[in-house]
Amino acid sequence: MNMEKYTIALFGEAEKGEFHIPYLCRSLAQLDDFFGNPPPESQGLYYAVQALLFKRDLIFFRVKEEGYSTEDYLLGLEALEKQQLIHDIAAICTPGVGDRELIQAINPVCEIYHSILITTESDFYDYLTSLSK
Repeated sequence: MNMEKYTIALFGEAEKGEFHIPYLCRSLAQLDDFFGNPPPESQGLYYAVQALLFKRDLIFFRVKEEGYSTEDYLLGLEALEKQQLIHDIAAICTPGVGDRELIQAINPVCEIYHSILITTESDFYDYLTSLSK
C-alpha cells in the first residue's frame, strides 16, 4: 500500500496572514495560528480543514477575495511553478474561481504536477457558461 503524503495547494480568504506567501500547513493548529477565522461567505479555510483532516499537507495562499483577486492567484501560481521543494502536489483547490482566464492560468500548473483542479459545482457552472459567451 502506498503511504505517500499528498500535498494540496489551496487559495482562500483568511482573517490574518501575509498575501503572496505560500504557507505550508501540516496541522489544524498551524492553520489556526497562521490564518485565524474564515471571513463570511469564504470557503478556502473550510477546504483547508478538510484537507488536513484527510491527512494531506497543505500549501495555503491567502487571497484578498476568493475568485476575484486575480493578482493574488497569479502570483501564487507563479510561486508554485518556481518552487522546487515539494514535487508531488496532488491537487490545486480554488473555491470561488469560475473565471475562464484564471482557470486557464491554473491548467499549466496542474500539468506540471500532474495534479487535479478541485472546484465547486457553482464555480464549474460559471466556467462552463463563460465559455459560451
